[in-house]
Amino acid sequence: MKIIKYIFLLLLLAFVGISVYIATQNGDYTIKRSTFIKVPKEVVFNYVNDYRNWDQWLDLDSNRDDLKFNFPENTVGEGGSFSWQNGSEKGQVQSLFVRENDSISQKLVVDNKTSKSTLTLKDSIGGTKLNWIVQGSADFKTKIKAALNGGVELFIGKMFQNSLNNVNAIITKEIRDFSVEVVGEVKMDSVYYVKQSATVKVQDMNSKITSMLQKMDKFFKNGNLQMNGKPFVIYESSDLANKSITFSVCGPLKEEIFVSDPSDVSIEKLQPFTALKTILKGDYSHRDEAVKKAMLYLSENKINRNTALKYVDIYAVNASSEKSPSKWVTEVLIPIQPLIAPTVTPATIIVTAPTLRVEDSVIE
Repeated sequence: MKIIKYIFLLLLLAFVGISVYIATQNGDYTIKRSTFIKVPKEVVFNYVNDYRNWDQWLDLDSNRDDLKFNFPENTVGEGGSFSWQNGSEKGQVQSLFVRENDSISQKLVVDNKTSKSTLTLKDSIGGTKLNWIVQGSADFKTKIKAALNGGVELFIGKMFQNSLNNVNAIITKEIRDFSVEVVGEVKMDSVYYVKQSATVKVQDMNSKITSMLQKMDKFFKNGNLQMNGKPFVIYESSDLANKSITFSVCGPLKEEIFVSDPSDVSIEKLQPFTALKTILKGDYSHRDEAVKKAMLYLSENKINRNTALKYVDIYAVNASSEKSPSKWVTEVLIPIQPLIAPTVTPATIIVTAPTLRVEDSVIE
């Protein structure tokens, strides 16, 4: 019996000794990890800048079935955030400073322990190098796990490297999966809409549109309004010399409303127009391909553009409702001169005019 007591006492002393040893170890760490992704820098930035995507790739060294993620109204750009809970563990990430297509500085809090996190993106031959630097101090629970897995730097670094590998795999698959279909002539009805405009560098456009779409959703919710359809973007003008573009993010209304001055939004009315409709299924970065295919269709079918009107994109399925970029649906509308059917009089020789095939023409 005494032997059992001695063994138990020795085990207890050993446990206390190990615990003291682990607790007194320096838990400060600086983790630096990176990955090379074979897609443009703008595409990578747009993906990691929206926290709605993080639950798909973030490695938290836990059973993902037990994880619960929470996404607030603002998940994009400076001030954007998200949080998670895994049993008793709670964590949050918030963007403190964002430089478009360049870097994201963050505050990472896990169980009241704060770390500094920075994501940077660098152009590289054939793609983008995504770097992640995290500075912090491990708590006792993490020190124990780290002691059993090669040390703090190796244990925590493995989680961040796994996360970057996940980003690489998802982006490579999701971004490259897209399709373009020219539908044909459509008639667009008149509609009142809420409008917010911005002027940015061309390469920053997609990330800016994403954050403005979130603000538009918030405007409708705060005003107890319901969109009369899907949000859309009007391309107002471009400055080739400065490589900038001016656009407006719009939310369709069921009826005209009035906003108090001053306000960064306005209420306008979209007049009816005829357009060539092209559907892009996939990430917005492929929009140029959709426009190129639409222009070829116009040329081959001798259809004239209506240059007095502006291009419109309808975000039929976007990041607010679908996380996978390969499933996003954007309707690219290029204003055109309506196709005019020939008139027939008794003195006229009847000539059958060429028409679009049924599958190429959709009238809405």
